[in-house]
Amino acid sequence: MPPIWNALIRTHHITSRKKIAKLRAAASNNNVYALLRSGGCPGIMYCEGHEDGVRNWVGTVQRLRYKDFQLVRKPAAKQIDTSSTMDIVKGTGYGKLEEANSVKEFGARIEALGVWAWWRSGMGYVHEK
Repeated sequence: MPPIWNALIRTHHITSRKKIAKLRAAASNNNVYALLRSGGCPGIMYCEGHEDGVRNWVGTVQRLRYKDFQLVRKPAAKQIDTSSTMDIVKGTGYGKLEEANSVKEFGARIEALGVWAWWRSGMGYVHEK
């Protein structure tokens, strides 16, 4: 089974329902799981799936020309956070996009996916040594 890949994007905000619909379609077409923090600043996007799907989904985001687009974690093989005490969610459900209304809710979902430390570092909340 090929490894799961993931990527993390930060933007100024995510508010356009039209763009979100395009991202939802891209998640389905590329068979990836995508999570958005929409509705305000900052806009955060997480994606995971097989390498081609993740790369294609990130390309879709880039083409939508979000303000202050930052690919803070480039597509790479997913590394599970071994220090997490939470049960990691299995079978996220590829081919779909979900939305979180706050950074706190987004972070809780990220932690459940087993990439809490990776996310916090990518967002600049902590610095790698």
